[in-house]
Amino acid sequence: MNLDDFSDLIERPDGGIRYDAEARRERLGVPAGALGRLDELGEWLSAAQASVPVRPVEQPRVVLFAGDHGVAGLDVSGRAAGTAHELVREVLEGAAPVAVLARRMNVPVRVVDAGLDCDPELLPADVVRHRVRRGTGRIDVEDAMTPEEANAAVELGMAIADEEADSGTDLVVLGDLSVGGTTPASTLVAALCGTDASVVTGRGGFGIDDLAWMRKCAAIRDALRRARPVLGDQLALLAAVGGPDLAAMTGFLLQSAVRRMPVILDGVVGAACGLVAQRAAFRAPDWWLAGQLSGEPAQAKALDRMAVNPLLDHGVRVGEGTGALLALPLVQAAAALAAELPERPEATDEED
Repeated sequence: MNLDDFSDLIERPDGGIRYDAEARRERLGVPAGALGRLDELGEWLSAAQASVPVRPVEQPRVVLFAGDHGVAGLDVSGRAAGTAHELVREVLEGAAPVAVLARRMNVPVRVVDAGLDCDPELLPADVVRHRVRRGTGRIDVEDAMTPEEANAAVELGMAIADEEADSGTDLVVLGDLSVGGTTPASTLVAALCGTDASVVTGRGGFGIDDLAWMRKCAAIRDALRRARPVLGDQLALLAAVGGPDLAAMTGFLLQSAVRRMPVILDGVVGAACGLVAQRAAFRAPDWWLAGQLSGEPAQAKALDRMAVNPLLDHGVRVGEGTGALLALPLVQAAAALAAELPERPEATDEED
């Protein structure tokens, strides 16, 4: 597979439709600009849907890709290595923040095991049946996975995107369930943006102390030495310092853009995958929104490089798609306002 092929497959949202949506907005009774960014969101959705007025977002879905990362064995995460399956279990049992919000918003949640390091019997068959490999290599000293596994993971993400589009999903809230995932994500951002490890190293969703931060920074520094020689090949880059969950998310983002299915990104992992996808297809980010700013420096750098502005900044760093899901009501509100606000009556000749 050559990810550069996506550049010819992905088109931008319809510019003519967006112009029509802007013109319709000018005719509404509420003055232009009075609704702030909600106007912009409504026009973006119109272009993505190729519809004026915009249709309501009626079938959103939370899609979470799960995986364990070998680099977590260096104590660079707030959770013990190999415990991402516990995060999955919390989501499935409705105890995780994203599950609580999704239940309140009546949004279904789908979990895909791309690379968990656990016995398959610990989780439902429909979750683990897609697994590409069990865990990853320690990216500071070895590849995360083989090139064949990277290819399979990208194809997995593409297949999941096709399944969602075919089932009628009209917007995806994308997140990850990982332990150690912010380390490869930060490595990808640093490699693609040409920055040092210290610039992108954050404290993760569960928070780490100063010593763990220094270990994480050193791991990213060493992984960068392995990433830079393969920067010209996105699949090789994902194989070297990514992981099956990150590769699957990259494939998902690219195929979602092909299928014209909008996506709301969550935290640094999604932003890093978006940056890899942008390298393959520069139009792809036009199909994504950034739900929130998590406080991870690598996320902010990736979003800036993609010119994607986050909708919220509440300091939500728990991951799991939580921050992105919080932004969903804003998108739905923008669609409702754009579609349902009445237009001003046309002036008669006498009134003119």
